[in-house]
Amino acid sequence: MIRKGDTVKIDSFSEDHIFNANVLESFFKKLKENENQKKHKINIVHIGDSHIQGDLMTNEIRKRLQDQYGNAGRGLVFPYQLAKTNGSYNERFKSNRAWGSYRNILPFKDNPVGLSGIALWRDSGGFVLEMNVKDPAYKFNIIKIITPQNQDMFDVAVSSKVNSIQTTERKVITHKIKKGEVLGAIADKYKVSIAEIKRQNYLKSNAIRAGRTLKILTNETRPKTVSMSEFVPLDLESDSFSHYYNSENSLSRIFLVPNKESSDYRLNGLILEKNAPGIIYSGIGVNGAKYSDYNKYPLFFEQLKSLHPDLLVFSLGTNESYDKMESENYIKQLREFISNIKAQKIDAPIIIMTPPPSLLRRKPNTYIASYTREIIDIAKNDGFAVWDLYHEFGGMSGIKQLKQQGLIGSDWVHYSKKGYEKQGRMFTKALVKAYDNYKN
Repeated sequence: MIRKGDTVKIDSFSEDHIFNANVLESFFKKLKENENQKKHKINIVHIGDSHIQGDLMTNEIRKRLQDQYGNAGRGLVFPYQLAKTNGSYNERFKSNRAWGSYRNILPFKDNPVGLSGIALWRDSGGFVLEMNVKDPAYKFNIIKIITPQNQDMFDVAVSSKVNSIQTTERKVITHKIKKGEVLGAIADKYKVSIAEIKRQNYLKSNAIRAGRTLKILTNETRPKTVSMSEFVPLDLESDSFSHYYNSENSLSRIFLVPNKESSDYRLNGLILEKNAPGIIYSGIGVNGAKYSDYNKYPLFFEQLKSLHPDLLVFSLGTNESYDKMESENYIKQLREFISNIKAQKIDAPIIIMTPPPSLLRRKPNTYIASYTREIIDIAKNDGFAVWDLYHEFGGMSGIKQLKQQGLIGSDWVHYSKKGYEKQGRMFTKALVKAYDNYKN
């Protein structure tokens, strides 16, 4: 492992060490069973901040693990576009109505901030929420809808039907004004009022001039066909965690419409799965988030059970450092976060990914270095594994190389697509190496 003060090239990073990996035995055991029998869905849930919300690092991990151990689905997705923020490139959401939103980083309010860390709601119907999956690798058979207390707020549709209604409408004709004609005579001719002609043609007075055309809404009628689209709701099933639909055919597009028996609508996330064994890798990230922000909302921990995690990965700490939080308080919030998870009887093993190197207002971020030391120091006692991204990416001594190689952004905090994908490759390699060690 690289230590503070060491000078190394990024390409020489070990990429193969997870500290205290023996705590991952239950996850590795299920992975091994699946290699032999190929019947399980294995759920990995990665929770973090802006490093995770954009799904660049996590998408790289997801793709690589699924290539090796099977693709059981995309996992948790969320309509970030409707909450006016960035999200994954794998899926796109749009709606004909505006939605309210609230992030967990804001002061506590009684909003439905749950599994995604961002509340999304409407207090009236009339909406159609469309989801399109862009990556064909993540076509799905199962969609699960996560709402507060698992309320039945939404219907799901894959198509609409057109209803045609026969009606009538008043006939409109065009009249060209002749020399000497007055508005009253024209009104008498077509048996309509002067006021109606003026309103139809935006006239401010009775003065008209020859050669101009007028639209006349006559009292004659003609038949008219009105076509209306109506979404055909599918039959949803439910369990303790969600309302869901299971399709025999793979889907890439689906619509959420109001359940007519509901008066308000709260969406905490959607889970996309395939009818296949393998890995499901769900990312949960909120720009600016800290452990303390997740700890504010019990609904997050209640709904985490809906993902049935077999492994949890945490990536938080950058924003705590920007608050200049001392490592003692950082560890306190981390432990509270783990305690809240265990209170929900979620017994999945945990990997904590130390925060990546960054600058704090253009100066060395000593807080992140301190968090990294403390995380490693308590790992065995607290029973979690650690992947030391801070030192694997060079620590403070390697940050200039990160910039030179185009891996870190201009703010010296966020990483480029290339940088996040490199982190994803390195973590995947370390996890697979630890699994291979377990098998051997």
